[in-house]
Amino acid sequence: MFGKMFNATLERIRTSAFKITQNCKSADCHSVLYMIPHGRRCLSTSSCLYGKVLPRKKPRVVHEIAGLEPITYADRMHFVPGLAKPRFPPWVRGWKDPSHYQSPKLEDMPLHKDKPCYIFNQRTNVLEGVRQALWLSKSVLIKGLPAQILTLAEDPVNQIENQDERVQNAIKNSRLWDTTEHRPPRERFCPSLLHRLLHLCGDLQVTRPELAKRILAEKYSLAASWRRGENMFQVRGQNGLLLNSMTPVPVLAGEEQIQSTADQALETFYPIEPTIDLQCTNVYQEKNDTGFREGYPYPHAHTLFLMEMGNTPKLFPEQLRAKMVMFAFGNALARAQGLYGKEPRVLEKPFVVQSVATNGRLFQFVVFQLNTTDLQSDSGVKNLVWVDEDQPLYEFAKVRPYIKKKVVKVPAGLAGYQPNTFKKFLALYLHGAS
Repeated sequence: MFGKMFNATLERIRTSAFKITQNCKSADCHSVLYMIPHGRRCLSTSSCLYGKVLPRKKPRVVHEIAGLEPITYADRMHFVPGLAKPRFPPWVRGWKDPSHYQSPKLEDMPLHKDKPCYIFNQRTNVLEGVRQALWLSKSVLIKGLPAQILTLAEDPVNQIENQDERVQNAIKNSRLWDTTEHRPPRERFCPSLLHRLLHLCGDLQVTRPELAKRILAEKYSLAASWRRGENMFQVRGQNGLLLNSMTPVPVLAGEEQIQSTADQALETFYPIEPTIDLQCTNVYQEKNDTGFREGYPYPHAHTLFLMEMGNTPKLFPEQLRAKMVMFAFGNALARAQGLYGKEPRVLEKPFVVQSVATNGRLFQFVVFQLNTTDLQSDSGVKNLVWVDEDQPLYEFAKVRPYIKKKVVKVPAGLAGYQPNTFKKFLALYLHGAS
């Protein structure tokens, strides 16, 4: 008799558990199903699914009455109903304990200032993209690369022996031969491809000894400060690979072109504030630092290489180009203020910094020429920016063919190689090495 009743009860439990799993497909519901046939209830699971959520209690507000001292249970050293909770002064240790460190209030910090500062760092994703970067750096945009660099790109003397074949082998090494996965991660093939291309460019040191007077720097920290309008701005933080040189990059725009920028108006994006998406803080230091010690044998920034990999914040191409412009501007400004001081002026000899960004397939090229450090007003001489955007090095690099409806859409291997993209990459690398 008892066995029949137990079997009937067990059957009802199984039926109810089946209905639960029909309504809820989560892992929690399945754990209920596993536990119920054994005659036990998993409270940690079922109570979370069907338990009532109690509202959070509001903290008790203790009112202080002037002239009256509350009676506490401090002397009794235990809780007494009806008496107030005692308040003791903070215990000051005689030594620094990092696990119990309490930072002071922002207003009490030594670097606190009443006027906020807007910071552009490597994680900044500006809304207006290049237009916002042009306003912040007081620059004028020119589409395409300068004529001097395009001349270097088209000159057969500047090409590497078997250039196209070696570049394609570098792409295949990074995308196809260096992995056993169906699709290698971007964090792996993007830096591998960039370093292989730089290694190819370095092979020209035999014919151009000036290339030996350069060095690649990684994880350097940049800081540049300036005033724009009524606000304070900074570019700071680590950013990509920097190719440094013993000699400065040659000036691209002549005196006549520089003076003509005074008549050009800067594009605005009203009603959007130019400070949108920038980090705002009142605790900062007005610092200008190239990231290298004084007396460094390679003091001139030549080309900044940025990689848009999967382990970094995803930036659209427009925002990536804005990041290139701002960090190229920051490198040039930090160098100019280190040589001429913080006094705003029109530079007799402008500073040129190049920038290259890639996601492993598309390349972005930026050339920045700093003509003035007088950035507060919109009038006067302005800086120049050349931008060449969305240049593909190749179209596809497939480990396996892409087949759709039994038709091979994209064959395995490398397809759609664009030789002109590497020619521009090589021209930027050779610029300044006569």
